[in-house]
Amino acid sequence: MRRRDFLAAAAGVAAVVANPASALAATEQRPGAAGLPDLNLGDFPVVARVRARKALEHLKVLSDKIGPRIGGTESEHRARDYLVRELKSLRYQVSAQPFTVPDKYLARIGQWQAGASRFGSLGVTVKAPFVEVVDGQLPDLTGKIAFYVNAPVGSAHVHAAIERGAVAVILGRISTTANKSSAFSPTLDRNVTVPVIGLAQVHTEKLRAQGSGELTITTTHYPNLTSYNVIAERPATFPWRDNGVVMVTAHYDSVPGSPGANDDGSGTVLCLELARVLRYLPTHKALRFALWGSEEQGLLGSRHYVSQLPPEEIARIKGVFQNDMVATSHDPATAYWLLSVDGADNATTQEVRAAAQRLGYDPRVHGPVARGSSDHVPFHEKGMASANFSWRGEGGPAQLEPIYHTPEDTIRDNISLERLQVSLELIGAAAYRLATQR
Repeated sequence: MRRRDFLAAAAGVAAVVANPASALAATEQRPGAAGLPDLNLGDFPVVARVRARKALEHLKVLSDKIGPRIGGTESEHRARDYLVRELKSLRYQVSAQPFTVPDKYLARIGQWQAGASRFGSLGVTVKAPFVEVVDGQLPDLTGKIAFYVNAPVGSAHVHAAIERGAVAVILGRISTTANKSSAFSPTLDRNVTVPVIGLAQVHTEKLRAQGSGELTITTTHYPNLTSYNVIAERPATFPWRDNGVVMVTAHYDSVPGSPGANDDGSGTVLCLELARVLRYLPTHKALRFALWGSEEQGLLGSRHYVSQLPPEEIARIKGVFQNDMVATSHDPATAYWLLSVDGADNATTQEVRAAAQRLGYDPRVHGPVARGSSDHVPFHEKGMASANFSWRGEGGPAQLEPIYHTPEDTIRDNISLERLQVSLELIGAAAYRLATQR
């Protein structure tokens, strides 16, 4: 028996001895699997111990308690502090890597978070009744908030409302497709003297249904922002020979207005749960968990991280398993996609596919196919094996859940514990397998 197989076998036997009931359960057909598993001994300490419900406890903190985690702001910093604390409690070597990010322009309408236009009035609070402007027919808006739904592209309607006395302007969008609209920061052709707000579809619909009433709008400009990557590492079991690093990653920020339960709280808590399960298992490679800040502003965290890597560190990274939206409950999102930037197989996609075959999940796994738009991209650009793993529609990875990037991306509305469990088992078994190889 080769040494790596012996190590994996020893870990599997230890798991059986420590908890034979869990190990026996690991040999049963998995929920959602096509057949009985055919596990390697090295799969046992992962599959027998990962628990979606343990990951869910972390998600309740991130999505329910903290809520939207906007890159560089206090909300993201609260999430950073939680992640650092949890990973340190697991005895990882943990660091928070800072980097600067662009200013943010946010608004609140009561308890709703929205985007604010940087061209509008910032740092103010306006309290006034609102009036929906229908078909461009402007009433007297003196002392009122103008509320537009699906206003024409351009700034003319905003200027017209202000000329008629509006003290604030709310722009709402209701999509004509199945995909719902998210909060946004409106762009104008020039500065104006009142707040201008971009409202998500679910709140637009609620405001329209309300019909009338008084609103309180507050706008805030967040300048000079610093976002953070959270990096946690444990060395290889046998440190006398450097066999490289295996990375398991996700981004922990979200878009304005969204609690980000699936995008990407799910990937974040997958990393935390796998950090718990893998922390003491023997490996030939170091294990590194990376949680990226400010992904939603253009992969800023992962790009910063990769830009700081010297060539010798790039050469050490043998695989990056990026997890982005790994638990949606959206009914049509039944395909688990392997997404490499160029659509080619690499060490990460190969290991996940092999894990799917061993666990009986193979019919649910699609790809690899070409897809960027997540934090695997900067690693691929530097020649490192990397891929994004995600639940999407059967027709292709562009088929996202309709509430993607919206306030409805909540645990209640958009998290499947079964799919989260499948994701944990696939990535856990794959990453551990790669980490035990020399």
